[in-house]
Amino acid sequence: MARIVVTEFSSLDGVMEAPGGEDFKYPGWSFEFDRGEDGNQFKLDETLEADALLLGRRTYESFAGAWPTREGEFADKFNSMPKYVVSTTLKDPEWNNTTVLDSGDATAQVAKLKQELDGTIQVPGSNRLVHELIESDLVDQINLMIFPVVLGTGKRVFGEIADKKPMRLKESRTVGDDGVVVMIYERAR
Repeated sequence: MARIVVTEFSSLDGVMEAPGGEDFKYPGWSFEFDRGEDGNQFKLDETLEADALLLGRRTYESFAGAWPTREGEFADKFNSMPKYVVSTTLKDPEWNNTTVLDSGDATAQVAKLKQELDGTIQVPGSNRLVHELIESDLVDQINLMIFPVVLGTGKRVFGEIADKKPMRLKESRTVGDDGVVVMIYERAR
């Protein structure tokens, strides 16, 4: 059985929207901070440890528009690994190794995928999907890279849920010169 690992860039107030430059009041806000070599290595290691990507449609479209033309170890891994997109509207994905999960019941499809695969399924961005996966107890680990800024507006990492979800801090550390913090939480069993 696979593990689902959510990975997010977040502001201090929990905003995860448009850290890389998408259409937003503060596009590319995460690039204003130095996450240093340690932060870059964390993101590379996290990606190299992933066996598949699980994405919502909007994140998929953003990634598919950027990663296929990039080079390097990080891009090579993203471009070569299997990608699963939860969407009822995406019909013909162009990014290689992409499968669309389109039955309309994301929870059931992801639970089935988790049973069928081994290793780590990484979920970057994908706000609505992440909220649903957390609500459905399908997330095994949450990796947060928290940047020292309060944005005050935007989509949040965590939404309202019906019941609390206990987590256990596995690791925390500061990376870069600007006080970016990496926090890794595992689901408390």
